[in-house]
Amino acid sequence: MLTAQKVKEMALEFGADAVAIGNIERWEGAPIQQDPRQIMPEAKSVIAMAFRVMRGSLRGVEEGTFFSNYSAMGYGGITYLYMPMTVINLAKRIEDEGHEAIPYGHQSDWRAIDNVGRDRKNFSVPVAPGRAIPDVAVHLRIAAYLAGLGEIGWSKMLLTKQFGPRQRVGIVITDAELEPDPVMKPGTLCNRCMACVAQCPAGAIPKVKSVKAKLGGYDVEWADVDMDRCNTCFVGAEIKTADNGMPDYVEPWNGIRKKPGWWSPFFKKPRNLYNTGQAVCGARGCTRACMIAMEARGAVDNKFEKPFRRRPAWKVDWEQIAKDNPVNPTDSAPVPAPAAAPAAPAAKPPVKFEAD
Repeated sequence: MLTAQKVKEMALEFGADAVAIGNIERWEGAPIQQDPRQIMPEAKSVIAMAFRVMRGSLRGVEEGTFFSNYSAMGYGGITYLYMPMTVINLAKRIEDEGHEAIPYGHQSDWRAIDNVGRDRKNFSVPVAPGRAIPDVAVHLRIAAYLAGLGEIGWSKMLLTKQFGPRQRVGIVITDAELEPDPVMKPGTLCNRCMACVAQCPAGAIPKVKSVKAKLGGYDVEWADVDMDRCNTCFVGAEIKTADNGMPDYVEPWNGIRKKPGWWSPFFKKPRNLYNTGQAVCGARGCTRACMIAMEARGAVDNKFEKPFRRRPAWKVDWEQIAKDNPVNPTDSAPVPAPAAAPAAPAAKPPVKFEAD
């Protein structure tokens, strides 16, 4: 017989760092485009799993020296490699017990709503009356909250007792009826310190404007995050349209030219890692600021010997760089001032460094 305890043990064995289970009744009243019952009408349970973002994968961004690790190992790699293997293996074992199971990681490319929650125009049509427009996109953080895995913080990030804001979420939807975990009472982890508001480079997290919902029997509230600002900041592009003297950081968005922001050290946006891994901002407000604040008040089980922030936070002064090294608008990097005539060649050839 398949039990909730057995499912949790298997999930942890396959690589999840935390797991909780919610019953399908908690989804009553969900928007049709986010309702797991639109995918599996006979669903009984939603199993939510947390996959930790290692604190160390944020270290290089914090120091301003190694940005790709967070996007690869803490973002895209978890989302597109590690998490899918775990949810697939768990779904297999559930199906071995005679229950249908849907492994659901981060299948976002085909969804009928965009990152901001708007309908994608002329994208798809419902196949029958009363059905959602394909593809349905289950809100993973809400799924985790309704399973009792954690709480939705003011920043809209999922917070867990184990890791604070440091996790990605994957789920399995199944027709197996499993004992649910209790839903976490709002305010258990998020104390509205507003560190996320103060430290988001984009100013994307408002201090007052919010979204309110009735979830799991509780009145839940989080910031009405400006996702257009968030998406711009995410890749390291300046929010303002004012010219800071640097070449275009990305291709113009909706005809608006974008320059590198002070939170990016790159002249041009680096290429994506694992599809969506382009988090140049390093989750400065929503994750790092929140993590630092939660650790400082002892609200996270995953303890460390040293505080995360050990040196002053850095900023790139692009305006000064542009003054020191004028650029042409189409250039990809500053043009240095003419150098003096080179000295006579050294007797020894220079050491050649090749990155693997």
